[in-house]
Parts: sequence; C-alpha cells; structure tokens
Amino acid sequence: MRSPALLIAAAAIAAASACAPVDETSSAPSGSASAASCEKGALPTLTSGKLTLGTDQPAYAPWFVDDDPASGKGFESAVAYALAEELGYAKADVEWVRVQFNAAVQPGPKTFDLDLNQFSITDERKQSVDMSAPYYDVAQAVIALQDSPAAAVTSLEALRGVKIGAQVGTTSYDAAERLQPSQEVSVYNTNDDAKAALRAGQVQALVLDLQTALYVTSAELEDAKIVGQIPAGDGKPEQFGAVLDKGSPLTNCVSQAVEALRSRGVLAALEQEWMSASGSAPVLK
Repeated sequence: MRSPALLIAAAAIAAASACAPVDETSSAPSGSASAASCEKGALPTLTSGKLTLGTDQPAYAPWFVDDDPASGKGFESAVAYALAEELGYAKADVEWVRVQFNAAVQPGPKTFDLDLNQFSITDERKQSVDMSAPYYDVAQAVIALQDSPAAAVTSLEALRGVKIGAQVGTTSYDAAERLQPSQEVSVYNTNDDAKAALRAGQVQALVLDLQTALYVTSAELEDAKIVGQIPAGDGKPEQFGAVLDKGSPLTNCVSQAVEALRSRGVLAALEQEWMSASGSAPVLK
C-alpha cells in the first residue's frame, strides 16, 4: 500500500497532467470518423454481446445510490442504462467495472467500453481519450462549515483569502485554482478525503460540482452550507460526457445515443427525477 504522502504526491502530479482549465472546456464530442455501424446490440465491445461500463469507487450520490452503479438508481446510473438500452443492450447485458477517476482519463487501453463519472469535457482530456456528446450541464460551487468564517463570504475577492480544497484531477480543482487563492489549493484523492479535511479544519472550504455540493450539505455535512457558485471561466457551460478509449469505434454511436435520449426528453426526465434544483445557490461575483 502506498503511503499517504506518496498518494498526495501522485495526486499532485496527476492534477498537473490530467486537469484542463475550464476555459478549454468544449461541448464537442470526440471520436473516430470511421466509427463502426451502430447496429443495436452488435457493437464491437470488449466482450461480445456485453456492454462494460466503468465508474469510480465509491460512486457518490446523487450520481449513484449506495455506491451501487448496477442498481439503476442515481442520475448517472440511470443515464448509463438508458444509453445501454438505446444501443441495444438489455440490463442483463451490462457489466460494471471500477476505475479510479484519474486512471479513466489517462492514455492507454481501457477495461471499459464507456465510463460515466462526472467527467467534464475538456480539450486536454480529448487528447488522451474520446468523450461522448454531453449528457449534463454542471456548475462548480463552494461549501463551508456554517461556523467557519468562510461561510460568511459573499464575493470572489473575499474567497481568495480562504484555504480551499478539492479532489485531484477534477474541474472542481481547476475552478479552485481559477479563484487565485492566496494559499495553495489542497488536493485530495477522493471527495471523502476532502470532506474529512474540511471537518478536521485542514481547509476552510471545498469546491465541488453543484449537485454534489447540494447532496453533501443536505445529507452528509448538515452543519455545512453552500457559499455560492463559481462562474464558468469562459462563460460557456461545463458539461459531462462519457469517457471512451481514444479512437474507440463506439464513440460516435454513444454520442448518437446521447442525442437520441436528449431529443426524446429522456435526459431531462432523468435529471428531474434524480437531481435537485440548481437555482438555490447564488453565483459569486
């Protein structure tokens, strides 16, 4: 087992290599122009007749429920099974593998056909992996314990004096860096580690995607509050897409499936079912 110090060092290296600034965010999917036919249930998947889906462990709410991606409960689990059905795979044909967040977006062969784990679509990531058409628009937010001075912050300028933490290799980390805080942003391997650091007073605030922030402050850290949303770096929405191997013959088919679900209102219905309203957190200026 690696020591915590080595884990943090590895995390810092990964942050430098895997993250992309939000101003590089793009909604355009990637993929090979010579993609295979999208015939239902007959794609050239890793295992013939099966669709192997990846996600992290633990898999957090509201994206997954009870760390069980196979349940179909939680927004990304539900989207994953909707995509599988759209591609012609029954629920019994779906298999899940666990892949750490940073490993999923690194170059090299994958153990999954596609991975859903709140991956923001960035130009930097698309140099290493393919990304599908976006299935969700997301914002970044800051949370703090209610008895912390950070909880009273009302402006981006005041936030620069706050000790901030975020999960490594995420656009939450990029958003924290974009604030240009006076102290170095603390990085953690998982959001669980980051929440423990907040509770221990190692940091005064965390940056999380807004939906995760809403869940954490309502169900996990009930003595915490959302300080506010962080504006997008370039004014464009940050969007989540599925990750696939670079040059995967499935990418265009998955993107077509995402767009089909969007056009029929399936994505909107799943968002309404599993996600909280996002308008309850003010945007910091």
